[in-house]
Amino acid sequence: MRQKRAKAYRKLMALYSMSFGFRQPYQVLVDSEMCKAATELKIELAKQLNSVLQGDVKPMITQCCIHELYLLGKTQQPAVDLAKTFERRKCNHREPIPGEECLTSVVGETNKHRYVVATQSQPLRVKLRSIPAVPIVHVNRSVMVLEPPSDATIRSKEHTEEQALHPTGSEKQVLAGPSTSTEPPRKKKGPKGPNPLSVKKKKVDSTPKPPAKDKGKGKEKPTVGVRDAAVGEKRKRDEIDDREKVASSEQQVGDAQQDEPKRKKKRRRKAVDSTAVAAESTSIPS
Repeated sequence: MRQKRAKAYRKLMALYSMSFGFRQPYQVLVDSEMCKAATELKIELAKQLNSVLQGDVKPMITQCCIHELYLLGKTQQPAVDLAKTFERRKCNHREPIPGEECLTSVVGETNKHRYVVATQSQPLRVKLRSIPAVPIVHVNRSVMVLEPPSDATIRSKEHTEEQALHPTGSEKQVLAGPSTSTEPPRKKKGPKGPNPLSVKKKKVDSTPKPPAKDKGKGKEKPTVGVRDAAVGEKRKRDEIDDREKVASSEQQVGDAQQDEPKRKKKRRRKAVDSTAVAAESTSIPS
């Protein structure tokens, strides 16, 4: 294939991919007429489809098209053998119908499964041109050709591009909601504060403070609450000791006062006894 033609085909498939969602491997529906033309012209159908569509392809055929080849007799046995190598596409027709009607029903009105149709039937190609987004491939003098997009395809492409430019319903609600409902509140003008550049900064003492001496290194200092509790208990103990000392001293003074008259009586008794003994000694004659 020439480089100019390959470039044009590449642009066409890019259009189908960007606008209608075609992806590789492309699903190619082949009819009975294309199988006959490929065997007669000795064309490698799968290889030619790869080069024309500029990507991987997956050839497919319906049961109705194969039935048409069987009806042609043994003369078209090579075409039947070629058709059997393709993937079978279920058309859901209990009784076989003509291949053109079968492919038209499979493609549908919108080609939602993104099929590429390879056919030699002129009436079928006319029908498919009225359906948007249907790439058509045919053989012209032993050369496989990809047809340019139809008018229906171009109109559908322009419509989708125009819709993409306008916002959707949900986007319109989001855009229309907060803008028209309320306006942002205005700030009230009030007294202004002083200019921070004109305010003097606080002076910071640059003289370093001497580090505090740690008397007990390695010992954990008690917290403020624990220290206060310990000081309170010590004060209570000192007060109790002072009271006990005062009481003991008072008791000793009282005991001493009680013992003084007894000592005086004992002294008096001793004095009386000494006078009596002296008197008796004097009264005894010698």
